[in-house]
Amino acid sequence: MKLITDVARQAGITEEDLELYGKYKAKLSRDLWEKVADRPDGKLVLVTAMNPNPAGVGKTLTTIGLSQALNRIGKKTFAALREPSLGPCLGMKGGATGSGKAEILPADEINLHFTGDLHAITAAHNLLAAMIDNHLYHGNARRIDPKKIVWKRAMDMNDRALRQIVVGLGDGNGPLREDGFLITPASEIMAILCLSEQMDDLRERLGRIIIGYDQDGQPVTPRDIHAVDAMCVLLKDALKPNLVQTTEGTPVIVHGGPFANIAHGCSSVIGTKLALKLADYVVTEAGFGADLGAEKFFDIKCRSAGLTPSAAVLVITVKALKYNGGIGAADLHRENLAALKNGFANVQRHVENLRNFGVPTVVAVNRFATDTPAELDAVLAMCRELGVDAALSTVWKEGGKGGIELAEAVVRAAEQPSSFAFLYEDRLSPREKIETIVIKLYRGSAVTFSGAALKTLEKADGMGLSRLPVCMAKTPYSFTDQPDRLGAPTDFTIHVSDIRISAGAGFLVVLTGSLLTMPGLPKKPAAEALRVDEHGRVTGLA
Repeated sequence: MKLITDVARQAGITEEDLELYGKYKAKLSRDLWEKVADRPDGKLVLVTAMNPNPAGVGKTLTTIGLSQALNRIGKKTFAALREPSLGPCLGMKGGATGSGKAEILPADEINLHFTGDLHAITAAHNLLAAMIDNHLYHGNARRIDPKKIVWKRAMDMNDRALRQIVVGLGDGNGPLREDGFLITPASEIMAILCLSEQMDDLRERLGRIIIGYDQDGQPVTPRDIHAVDAMCVLLKDALKPNLVQTTEGTPVIVHGGPFANIAHGCSSVIGTKLALKLADYVVTEAGFGADLGAEKFFDIKCRSAGLTPSAAVLVITVKALKYNGGIGAADLHRENLAALKNGFANVQRHVENLRNFGVPTVVAVNRFATDTPAELDAVLAMCRELGVDAALSTVWKEGGKGGIELAEAVVRAAEQPSSFAFLYEDRLSPREKIETIVIKLYRGSAVTFSGAALKTLEKADGMGLSRLPVCMAKTPYSFTDQPDRLGAPTDFTIHVSDIRISAGAGFLVVLTGSLLTMPGLPKKPAAEALRVDEHGRVTGLA
């Protein structure tokens, strides 16, 4: 690793604009924005993917490798990524910093405590929870209905035992009521921090959070119980973007980490906008497949921040194609050209959707060692037939060198005129926005709404929130709300079970199927493999 001061200097950032967290991590000062705000923006490239599979697709890996490759061909490039969540790192997914020769460093520190941003969000979230119960205990002047409190507690750990709990047990401990925990990346405060552009914006958004309802059914906010300023104090450093580096010294802004199946799944607006002022190209990612991450990147993040993407990269793999073509996880390493062809329908659907947003698209074929020449030739041939530029990517093995063909294709795409457009207009009702996503993007035929979801839509309309974008919460494995319906199904119905109002973040969360905001650990969690030696070196964090 290079010293972070050297990485910053090569990127045009002076040491006075760094707040150092050791030798290899730093936060970027608030003053830096004022120094670069008048510069023209670089080109923004989104890396997204086909629907995931058990073997992984390599979206973060490709984002990192592409940023390195763009630097190799003479384009001053930053990457902008989300911060990993400690819960999944110790649970099923392992680390989230790339791997091989396309990794962000120091990987173990980024995957674990990093600069404390997620801990700060956890603290701010739980301060609000504590102040709600304290308000109830000391007379409940705001007349909050304990049965209508919607603000849970949070922790950055997978702990299924905390999904539903009872608080207030015993004399003197406040009113007895049901409560629960969600994981920190699912907190509305995480989404708020990632969409805020400065402290005043953060403060205003925090004040809009709906924590529950009073005895008359009116919403209650943190502002009503005087919690906002203390929350801002806890978040003041977390609001500053973090600077780290890739294995080749490419600068990376890693900031914020909302989940993509229940939130908008993108890194911070602050970090992205700052990177655009510092680079010719900024390569960023959005969580899960393009049906979730890319749609939310375009319709929520770009809408909120006024961003215009220049190109999109769709990451695919031979294994993911075979999985979507009906092959089980145990046989994905075996050559199967028929399944490959069947699974390509999933890729075609995503390419068509990205084009419908008006964004020039390139396909990156993330190569695995088990891929055969016949399979790779077939994938590239199908991409040519679809009329989309495609390139093999070997960045895991070769770093930036293995992504040069992809980088050149991305530059060609980004130099085309942009015709970027949102999928739906603000003026549409929430129900019309949901139906637009389901019919135009997923290719479903209908949407059904539970009674609870319809009541929330009425409530949102009564509060003047109908112009908010919608944030679809569904399985990442399928275009439908059923994870086993792979490929590119059509003419299905999406069932909306509930809708949650995230007034601070500025969107309506649309719950479909069965989704958990607090994951559980698998039978053999990744935590079992972690080790630290006498020198403090961590191993086992995959």
